[in-house]
Amino acid sequence: MDNYTPELREKIRQQFDTGPYPRQPVEASPKNDYDSLFIHNIVTAFYLRDKKVITPENKVILDAGCGSGYKALALAIANPGARIIGIDLSQESVKLAKQRLDYHGFPNAEFYVMPIEDLPSLGLKFDYINNDEVLYLFPDPAMGLKAMKAVLKPEGIIRSNLHSFLGRYYYYRAQDIFKMMGLMDDNPGELEISIVRDTMKALKDGVDIKRSTWQEQEQDNPEYYMMNYLFQGDKGYTIPQMFAALRAADLEFVSMVNWRGWQLQDLFINPEDLPAFMAMSLPELSPEEELHLFELLHPCHRLLDFWCADPKTEESTPSVSEWTEADWQNAWVELHPQLQTPQVREDLLESIANRLPFQISQYITLTSLRPIGLESSLAACLLPLWERRQSIKSLTERWIQIRPVDPVTLEPVTEIIAFEQVKSLVRDMEAFLYLLLERSA
Repeated sequence: MDNYTPELREKIRQQFDTGPYPRQPVEASPKNDYDSLFIHNIVTAFYLRDKKVITPENKVILDAGCGSGYKALALAIANPGARIIGIDLSQESVKLAKQRLDYHGFPNAEFYVMPIEDLPSLGLKFDYINNDEVLYLFPDPAMGLKAMKAVLKPEGIIRSNLHSFLGRYYYYRAQDIFKMMGLMDDNPGELEISIVRDTMKALKDGVDIKRSTWQEQEQDNPEYYMMNYLFQGDKGYTIPQMFAALRAADLEFVSMVNWRGWQLQDLFINPEDLPAFMAMSLPELSPEEELHLFELLHPCHRLLDFWCADPKTEESTPSVSEWTEADWQNAWVELHPQLQTPQVREDLLESIANRLPFQISQYITLTSLRPIGLESSLAACLLPLWERRQSIKSLTERWIQIRPVDPVTLEPVTEIIAFEQVKSLVRDMEAFLYLLLERSA
């Protein structure tokens, strides 16, 4: 956005006044969208960074660029007891966001019409900032990151994202076409949308730009045109540019939001038998290099969606793979809050009663590439977690009660064997963040 001007900023504001994003009805709610709530629950981001389970109660959360308030609603639902504040350039969007949160029983959520650069005027510091689908509209993403960092608490976390240049390359070509046609000189509306629709439908299916961008099922969706073909101020970035912006803002990369979808090894037929050069090189790659190699090989993501924070000065908490035996002996196990629902518990009880596998991955799908099921007795071992967190010792005691003898040898299961079996179970589930583990202080 080298030509970013007050005029372009006004076009962006007008575009969202005309069509607030996302265009979800006020009554629509993400309350049953486990993946969305998993992302917006601040426990997820803080656990990934600190390996500690926090409570959202009394935390101050900002939705910077809240649009029509759908993501602010997800933040409110996922973080009970938190104070929710939203800001946006668009007055119409803010009005709709307030209506949405009022409708769903969050009348205390606060919304303000203001640019992100003016955040210090609120006089607040935030534990968590959600900045979704906004940063790529800045003339320089570091500018937006710096503005948010200025109001972030020292231990806070920012979630933000940039459009992927490689992932959206064909849409940027399409935007150039429609700029040439004059469709983005002013705020696009129904006429411009109809011209784009007619143009795309008139092209042969094999034409590159149609084959790569056109979605027949979206042809009657105005938001599809406005957020892709006619998106004012849209710009794409690469992983190196994302990390350059973080360095310029003096922020530290925490994780990609959809980190499981950025695993380089998953691009190979046999991750356990990589080409020799790749097998030697991968362990030496920095997170930036590994993510950049992934996007060069397979630019499948629309967003470079990431969490970041102030650089940590203290020594980081060791990962579970680095725990000592003493750590395990005194560990606490907690269910991820987005699984701690009556519906999931009911499904779990049904699986146990009918001795059927419990498909835990059907709720939070982002962290696994394949279905993850628990044998019914293993699921029964975890049942107390739906009431409160448990020590690994108490889960071990429960496991001995559930399976007191080895089903093959019929020998009694010793406490040592039971402990190792429970440790293996919770370690496997922690890898997907279904279970969260903490070392005893």
